[in-house]
Amino acid sequence: MRSVHVSISGRVQGVGFRAWLARTAAAQDLSGWVRNRRTGEVEAVLCGSEGAVEAVLTAAHVGPAGARVDEVLILGDAAPVDGAFEVIATV
Repeated sequence: MRSVHVSISGRVQGVGFRAWLARTAAAQDLSGWVRNRRTGEVEAVLCGSEGAVEAVLTAAHVGPAGARVDEVLILGDAAPVDGAFEVIATV
């Protein structure tokens, strides 16, 4: 199992990135969360099997149509999150 905290920058707000990431993570059976940051980034915690987390990280480098991803930065390990993957409030 792997649990990582990530920050995604570029044109990632206003293009459906959070909903897309939530669907992509749920399809890989990940738990965790995603949210917008007032600074313009999208922040997420991805928890699940090593392969599933890597698949979502790889997909996040492209994102949904309309997005322009400049960087996917792994901020470090995160405390594991149980339950369904969810979109949470902006901070």
